[in-house]
Amino acid sequence: MKRALLVLLIFVLIVSFFVFELERFLTLESLKQSQQDFAALKAQSPWLVAAVGFMLYVIAATLSLPGALVMTLAMGALFGLVMGTVLVSFASSIGGTLAFLASRFVLRDIVQHRFGDKLKAVNDGVAKDGAWYLLTLRLIPVFPFFLINLLMGLTPMRTRTFYWVSQVGMLADTVVFVYAGTQLAQLQSLSGILSPGLLFSFVVLGISPMIAKKIINWLQRRRVYAKWNLPARFDRNLIVIGGGAGGLVSAYIAATVKAKVTLIEANKMGGDCLNYGCVPSKALIRSAKLAHQIRHADHYGLEANEGKFSFKKVMARVYAIIRTVAPHDSQERYTSLGVEVLQGYARITDPWTVEIKLNDGTTQVLTTRSIIIATGAQPFVPPLSGLEEVGYVTSETLWEAFARLDMAPARLVVLGGGPIGCELAQSFARLGSHVTQIEKGPRIMVREDSEVSELARSSLIADGVDVLTGYKAVRCEQEDGHKYIVVEQDGKLRRIEFDALLCAVGRVARLTGYGLEKLGIETQRTVVTNDYLETIYPNIFAAGDVTGPYQFTHTAAHQGWYATVNALFGDFWKFKADYSVIPWSTFMDPEIARVGLNEQEAQKQGIPYEVVKYGINNLDRAIVDGSAYGFIKVLTVPGKDKILGATIVGEHAGDLLIEFVLAMKHGLGLKKILSIIHIYPTLVEANKYAAGEWKRAHASQKVLAWLKRYHAWKRG
Repeated sequence: MKRALLVLLIFVLIVSFFVFELERFLTLESLKQSQQDFAALKAQSPWLVAAVGFMLYVIAATLSLPGALVMTLAMGALFGLVMGTVLVSFASSIGGTLAFLASRFVLRDIVQHRFGDKLKAVNDGVAKDGAWYLLTLRLIPVFPFFLINLLMGLTPMRTRTFYWVSQVGMLADTVVFVYAGTQLAQLQSLSGILSPGLLFSFVVLGISPMIAKKIINWLQRRRVYAKWNLPARFDRNLIVIGGGAGGLVSAYIAATVKAKVTLIEANKMGGDCLNYGCVPSKALIRSAKLAHQIRHADHYGLEANEGKFSFKKVMARVYAIIRTVAPHDSQERYTSLGVEVLQGYARITDPWTVEIKLNDGTTQVLTTRSIIIATGAQPFVPPLSGLEEVGYVTSETLWEAFARLDMAPARLVVLGGGPIGCELAQSFARLGSHVTQIEKGPRIMVREDSEVSELARSSLIADGVDVLTGYKAVRCEQEDGHKYIVVEQDGKLRRIEFDALLCAVGRVARLTGYGLEKLGIETQRTVVTNDYLETIYPNIFAAGDVTGPYQFTHTAAHQGWYATVNALFGDFWKFKADYSVIPWSTFMDPEIARVGLNEQEAQKQGIPYEVVKYGINNLDRAIVDGSAYGFIKVLTVPGKDKILGATIVGEHAGDLLIEFVLAMKHGLGLKKILSIIHIYPTLVEANKYAAGEWKRAHASQKVLAWLKRYHAWKRG
């Protein structure tokens, strides 16, 4: 009601202005004709005329009425340069702020709710650099001030920021126009004010904030580097610390563009992904899935059996696969590409110097123009009483710990209900372990929609996993050589015996031992960087798990490109890391893959959406393959086919998702996917059928009714 009344009041005032033809008083001719009358009134009551003029200017600026330029000239003609400037400066700023607040009160919630996803980048930019944006716009009169007032009201900019920036930003323009008003007798037309020379001056004023920002950045760099001595020359263009996905990509790109680059890795080349994560876990998952299929061979018309196997041979295959993939990430390969690879521990001693304690016991010191920190992350071990005494493994240590076992651990407890915990819990259950999975949250896979979590839970239970959600681990203990974990739910304790315990409760960035504390590089849970992946030192960057916000191999590689390009060519142009379309997948059975928003995220962010869903149980190829389970769920903009996000649960979901990733990246809608010829019979046809579901849901019922009549008429 308040919004409606305000809109009505503004509408009445604006309409009245034009109905009573008040705009005729706000012309240069009218002003020049009435100049002597105004001067006489001012001589009789100077403060009253000033107050009335001030209030009228505020009203005109608030309602965005035409004629502000003529009123500015009038103030200059009546009150002179100083007083006229003071009156116009404050009146225009106050009026602009009132218009800003009116726009915010009436429209902001509606606009943000309707277009929140599209405005996120704008909101983030205004929150970070809004004062600079506004100052630039205020200094260039080409941009209508009333439009700036209204649009800024739709953003999260604070009112006081808007006011003081407007006050400062419009001052130069105000002085120019008020001065023109003091010369009113010499003006023949309003266009005479805006001469090419004056417009050029405004453009110079407009770019001055950018110049000022460059100067401020230079001063900040000078302050940050003040206590360090810049080397006279540099041994390297780039030093990369860490030989995982982020570091390898960084070094590869630097060598490709002929920079002199050194890659430092203390342990195994390839990092966690090759040696402890993606590669070994997917090898184990494949063996476990085959064992599962053999036990359920009757599903394919074959004779089912126990599928006897040697767990030791399964683990031997895992290591064989690591050895097969290892040459892709090896020191020899990267050396052949032009990268100097040093095996050792790196410590940054100043912004341009890295000290390397080599694995052979020697020490080497190198200077470099830029540094990329790509040290990755490691499994988090919870501070659980008794944990060290009973022993545990992580996703990093289990491979060596289990490599020589003849059988999988008989009783395995998995702490954690995230992707790593779910993948390994299912695999070991299929390889013969009795697995108990403990998750303190209300459900597993908590980042996914509840129906996805429930399907994952059902799949784990079907494989024999005892999934305990809502249970908090309290302590570990031993009794008569037996190991137990004690968990709690609703105040009740439960003791679970195990032979092996796997901690899979998350990963933490590797931050210590690299000299970050001495340099004052800010770290929270990760290395803090800006949009360009720079730390507080513009020549020191971070990429991959060590900086987040995603801990995926493919995002580490993605960041490695940005960090390297910015490190080597940032003096000319810098690129903001792009996280607009990030896909990921959990490789349990069924696979769970997602890109963009799901329902719970859209609801949390207040983003309106529609849902289209296709059940893979209806897909011919899935039926043929015996994998007719799962679904595709796509979120779209209401009434449009623009994709906000897609979730796929089913066989090869990670592969099927790429079509949606491509579509989102390049702004293609579901109608484009529907128009593509998909090979029959393939699993990827599911994407087309999901797009068809959207098309059917948005078909015009009126048009279909008319078509029905048309065809009936054609039949006679």
